[in-house]
Amino acid sequence: MRRTCPSKHCLNLPFDSHRVIKSGSFVRKSDRKVVQRFFCKLCKSSFSNATFNPCYWQRKRHLNPKIQYLLVSGVSQRRIARLLRISRLTVKRKFEFLGARALLTFNKHFNLIPKSHFNFIQFDDLVTIEHTKLKQLSVPVIVTSESRKILGFDVCKIPTSGTNAEKSRRKYGFRPNEHPKKLKNLLISLKEIIPAHASFTSDQHKNYNPILRKVFPRSTHIQVKGQRGSVVGQGELKKVCFDPLFSLNHTCAMLRANINRLFRRSWCTTKDPHALKLHIAIYANFHNTRLT
Repeated sequence: MRRTCPSKHCLNLPFDSHRVIKSGSFVRKSDRKVVQRFFCKLCKSSFSNATFNPCYWQRKRHLNPKIQYLLVSGVSQRRIARLLRISRLTVKRKFEFLGARALLTFNKHFNLIPKSHFNFIQFDDLVTIEHTKLKQLSVPVIVTSESRKILGFDVCKIPTSGTNAEKSRRKYGFRPNEHPKKLKNLLISLKEIIPAHASFTSDQHKNYNPILRKVFPRSTHIQVKGQRGSVVGQGELKKVCFDPLFSLNHTCAMLRANINRLFRRSWCTTKDPHALKLHIAIYANFHNTRLT
């Protein structure tokens, strides 16, 4: 494969005018891999194959697969640092890098899903907390009914409900409800892959049907009554013989079982909603490519 010079001066020139030649090689210290060097005759600059790699300037790139596997296996960042004998700051930076890469490559695996699986969709919300039970977060999740592939997700702030609602308002004041807007944007982002006549199944949430009708007016929306959670399955699986939302509830149960910040009765909680989105993106890629 012919390489082009990455300098700003050469990028503005036509591809045929690039005069790039090989200029030796070097052994990378982190993984002992031989990397080819190049030299540009136009701008007199040198570069290598590593210049175009997303892991450019990373000294411990060999730890990326290990950290990624541990992040989707219910292991906290502090325990990863202890297991791999590295700094917690290194794990934090690797987590942000892997999460950003996962968000960019999340949609690239949809071409491996059969087209018929997009005709039957299930969606609902997974409720978790932000640092304290007085700050709730909602995670809209959209999956295929047949293959349990995760098609979309997002993280949004919602007002605290239940017995802690009044206490939350007294301590933290008004909390915006981002759920309707982000659920609508999530459905809009999937209009290119989900057919207009698809069948959607969800629970009887009052906001689901109006939002779905705005984005998919020709679709079929089936709303089923919510059931009581079972002891097994992180409380996401339902205590019924036949669950119409089994694919979705099973996926949410796996999210809670494999992402440590979503554990129930845990001291590993989310401090930043964006970090939760990055963590779910890492797991969603692993879920779509390795588990299902």
